[in-house]
Amino acid sequence: MKTTFSILLLLLPQWFLAQAVAIPSPNYIRTVIFNDGSGHTGTPIIQLGQPLVLEFDDIIGDEANYYYTIEHFNYDWTPSQLVKSEYLEGFDNVRINNYQNSYNTLQLYSHYELKIPNEDTEALLVSGNYMLNIFNEEKELVFSRKFMIYEPLAQVSVVVRKSREVKLIHSRQVVNFEVNSSDFIIRNPQESVWAVILQNENLKTGIYNIKPQYNIGNTLIYKYDQLTSFWAGNEYLNFDSKNLRSATVKIREIEVRELYHHFLFPDEIRAFEPYTYNPDINGKFVVRTMQGSDPDIEAGYIWTHFALRTYDYLEDGEVHLYGEFNNFVLDETTQMTYNPETAAYENARLFKQGYYDYKYVFLRNDGILDEGFISGNFISTENDYTVLIYYLPPGGRYTRIIGVGNASSINIAN
Repeated sequence: MKTTFSILLLLLPQWFLAQAVAIPSPNYIRTVIFNDGSGHTGTPIIQLGQPLVLEFDDIIGDEANYYYTIEHFNYDWTPSQLVKSEYLEGFDNVRINNYQNSYNTLQLYSHYELKIPNEDTEALLVSGNYMLNIFNEEKELVFSRKFMIYEPLAQVSVVVRKSREVKLIHSRQVVNFEVNSSDFIIRNPQESVWAVILQNENLKTGIYNIKPQYNIGNTLIYKYDQLTSFWAGNEYLNFDSKNLRSATVKIREIEVRELYHHFLFPDEIRAFEPYTYNPDINGKFVVRTMQGSDPDIEAGYIWTHFALRTYDYLEDGEVHLYGEFNNFVLDETTQMTYNPETAAYENARLFKQGYYDYKYVFLRNDGILDEGFISGNFISTENDYTVLIYYLPPGGRYTRIIGVGNASSINIAN
């Protein structure tokens, strides 16, 4: 087995082996929020000079010491040639000093907050791809998160359209865009420019390595159909646990054991039902509580119980919970187990009080993630799309992000 695996590694392209992968947080690290300080969850995509904020809870609650480092990467997430002093003013590999213990909660936890810039890390100096790594006192990597910094050098105009293929017109959304750089010269764009499209800021389902079809003067045109199309999906489901002790429209029952347990009303397969508009926040979440004034340390942790009625066991794959609550990672905490007595897939997962979007997805045995298998794909689904433009100038030693564009499918065009 080891010999076979070694041969496979040798056959893989070296660039693939060198690509950086974000390490998921372990089970004792919960509610990771990474943004520009606005409270908005998702992959941070910030302008050069904007702040960056990371928050997370350690539910062991022993005031452990955590340290952080920052790395810069090329477009393809291979390490850039820059040394640390070229992309970072100050220094990293220092302790996160800002933390508080939970107050008046059944589940004890320590809440950590890291703000950049700070007195140690004074500024990030260049645009591009970055990784923030969190280490423990033994210098073991606990988890990491990706983020991007851009320079507003080009204007990116984005339009979401229906697919030109008749059989997909009701299930796929196509992203077209133009890049105008009238005040910034882009040289040899076919070889030096790459575009990335993200749906709802999810890096795992992004479309990468998109080249311009052609250019008109200083404008690069991207009018692909199949290459830049996404499955439309369906609106996320949601629940709100801001009140520990009261049931809501979604929460049918509450029990108090070692912690509070919230039992949600069972969900149904929606793939074969008509589309129904259900306002969501595209998979994200907001921590909030009615039991205190500071949700960072006064929001409690709740075992939330999910049920998906399928009336039969689904072969050839696994059913998982899916959302930004754990950075769209599929693991043992998100996997649903079929209960023949209730004819439903069930799971219980620990959540901090708040409003959460979630959906059910099907992970096939061949490793393919089918987001629409349970929820369906509907052209009317509202999705947010983000386009990033990477540029490697002649003789450049790193890829810059020179522009970012955004669009919503709520105003989808024909």
